[in-house]
Amino acid sequence: MNDTDRTDFLWVAKYAPKTIEECILPENTKKTFQSFLDKGEIPNMLLAGPPGIGKTTVAKALCKELGVDVYVINGSDEGRFLDTVRNNAKNFASTVSLTSDSKHKVIIIDEADNTSNDVQLLLRAFIEEFAGNCRFIFTCNYKNKILEPLHSRCAVVEFGIKGKERQGIAAQFFKRIQQILDAEGVEYDNKVLVELINKHFPDWRRVLNECQRYSVSGKIDSGILATFSDVAVNELVKNLKEKNFPEVRKWVVNNLDNDTTVLLRRIYDACYDSLVPNSIPAAVLVLAKYQYQMAFVADQEINLLACLTEIMVECEFS
Repeated sequence: MNDTDRTDFLWVAKYAPKTIEECILPENTKKTFQSFLDKGEIPNMLLAGPPGIGKTTVAKALCKELGVDVYVINGSDEGRFLDTVRNNAKNFASTVSLTSDSKHKVIIIDEADNTSNDVQLLLRAFIEEFAGNCRFIFTCNYKNKILEPLHSRCAVVEFGIKGKERQGIAAQFFKRIQQILDAEGVEYDNKVLVELINKHFPDWRRVLNECQRYSVSGKIDSGILATFSDVAVNELVKNLKEKNFPEVRKWVVNNLDNDTTVLLRRIYDACYDSLVPNSIPAAVLVLAKYQYQMAFVADQEINLLACLTEIMVECEFS
């Protein structure tokens, strides 16, 4: 059984975009990848952005349109092991393609920020050694975890979505979800789809996985809203304002099953309505500092609690 047979039951694989045009991206980002298609070849690239936003999907779609041979290594799995990367990647990169007329093969290193320093340095050497035969595409959630010698040899494409682009991108994904649910014969409530998208934005993979999970009953309606693990930011703000540390800590523990990036974003949004104007810049700097530290800390609970404690102590609430 091949990989397609095993994964086709997953909607994220079954309905994955096959072309760059089908990918849901900000216009400037899409133009960047379209320019690679127009040239007929790609540079070594580092695709950086939050989980589930479509980095690997775009990389595969780009390679498919170019008609290149592709080998994918998952950095969270085999990418951790130096010998595996050395043997598998080297064997692939060093041989000429027998099935494609493309100038280069492509190796995709997924979740490259989870690879060891030794592996990254080896891959840096491979980029130079096999420059005439192979290109490398690295995806990562945190580009600061990519070593400079590797980072500097890649064209960096950021998958961030700016505030003014959010509504348009979310609307495109809403339409795509509707098309998938219609194709699968699943009834749905548009308001519930909007709730799902807003809750997990911009993690499209998670939204689609959640839709598939909830669709087992044949219907996605308001009945599932009770199962959402909502982020009760208003409750948190009240406790921060009252400097009620035990309740703030309890809030952190109760919400750790949510993506910490989503939590910080919700807190960021709440700052504008909850803090006096002079305190908003300080809160933004605190949130940015602790979001950066998320890439390194071993205990996310302590990191998030420290972030909220600093806001509680340093900022003035309205």
